[in-house]
Amino acid sequence: MPREIGEKVVSTNRKARHDYLIEETYEAGMVLSGTEVKSLRAGRASLVDGYAFIEGGEAWLDAVHIQEYMAGTWTNHPPRRKRKLLLHKQEIVKISHKTKEGGYTLVPLRIYFSNGKAKVEIAVAKGKKEYDKRQTLRERQDKRESDRAMSARKHLGD
Repeated sequence: MPREIGEKVVSTNRKARHDYLIEETYEAGMVLSGTEVKSLRAGRASLVDGYAFIEGGEAWLDAVHIQEYMAGTWTNHPPRRKRKLLLHKQEIVKISHKTKEGGYTLVPLRIYFSNGKAKVEIAVAKGKKEYDKRQTLRERQDKRESDRAMSARKHLGD
């Protein structure tokens, strides 16, 4: 029986959506030690510098910081280590072909618990140029202004 029902988000990588154009997303399990799981349950993780890669037919997550567990002893884990991702073989092959095309990378978007199991959402993404980032910000600001104008007009009509 799962410890929890539903989804509990531990950490998100908001900067990834700003810096990259997200093509596809995949849900992957992670191979973790006991103290890593306890630290994740306490919400102590950072995806800021994290990235994923395919090596030898296996998917790996690197440079993700999971803080040491405070109550841990000599069994504590190193905060930044390579962690194996659990994906289906077809998914690994598909991701591998996509990243070898050039310009594509694997970026972790969020770490969460799904029915008590630690998962990471990774995305095949392409880096945005500086002008793309400005365009995205401009579009977001324009949408916000139009929503405000529509809301004000709606309230005036009441």
